[in-house]
Amino acid sequence: MINVAFTSRSALRCLGAVGFVAMSVSPVAAQTSAFEQDVAPPVEAARNDASAADASQPPLAAGYILGPGDIIEVSVAGQEEYKSRVQVQVDGTVQLPFIRDVKAEDLTISQLQNEVARQLKAGGYYNDPVVNVIVAGYASRYVVVLGQVGTPGLVPIDRNYRLSEMIARVGGIAADGSETVTLTRASGEKINVTLEEMATGGTDRDPYVAPGDKIFVDRVAEGSQATFCIYGAVNAAGCYPVSDEMSLRMALARAGGLSALGSEKKITVFRNGRDIGKLDLAQPVLEGDVLKVGERFF
Repeated sequence: MINVAFTSRSALRCLGAVGFVAMSVSPVAAQTSAFEQDVAPPVEAARNDASAADASQPPLAAGYILGPGDIIEVSVAGQEEYKSRVQVQVDGTVQLPFIRDVKAEDLTISQLQNEVARQLKAGGYYNDPVVNVIVAGYASRYVVVLGQVGTPGLVPIDRNYRLSEMIARVGGIAADGSETVTLTRASGEKINVTLEEMATGGTDRDPYVAPGDKIFVDRVAEGSQATFCIYGAVNAAGCYPVSDEMSLRMALARAGGLSALGSEKKITVFRNGRDIGKLDLAQPVLEGDVLKVGERFF
């Protein structure tokens, strides 16, 4: 087990849910993608080996690798009759017009495009086909996120993600979640990383996740952690852990930010049971503080 210790706790809790957008790859984009190289490596070198993934080497260095369950759209530029939406079958193949069974499993987008183009040309269907493959649904490669996060579950891996990005995609850490995230590799290796280090440390402390990884956020026992409370015109009122260096601005972010009518100029702080008035957004929030956020007038 690798334990990474840090001096402060907070920032990444502020990350909200990130919407999932399916990745579309055109022939040009497939050649220039950040995850594709000019010359496609052998399929074996492009496989997702979770045990080899680390902070410096992206697990999908050669591009997204197709697998059973993925849904793809295949077309030929300028040929309206050749369009097909198919799913990669359990045997790793897809059924395409004219050429029938085509192996797709363990191929990158560009490799499949080249293979389909080769078979169409070899069969005499087109002279020089320009094949376009788009992934319409990701299903074969995913990370499991469990514990005290916004939306635990299976998260598809459509590109290279760092641990901090995966936490953001599931809505961040819940109010009763631990500051430490445990990443368990498919090989069994465990890495414990705190949120502050992911947000402010180097890339070695915010590793890439790989298909087959599991991410877990434990529950913090009630009363074991210093908290502040916030209510009023914010998106997620409640009580949250307070770090040693949390500012009023960070506290607002932790509560999901201001609502549509919320005003930064109408934040009142109650400390030790008394109203201490309004604070600058850079001022620190202390244990036990209660923040009231007012609404602005038009």
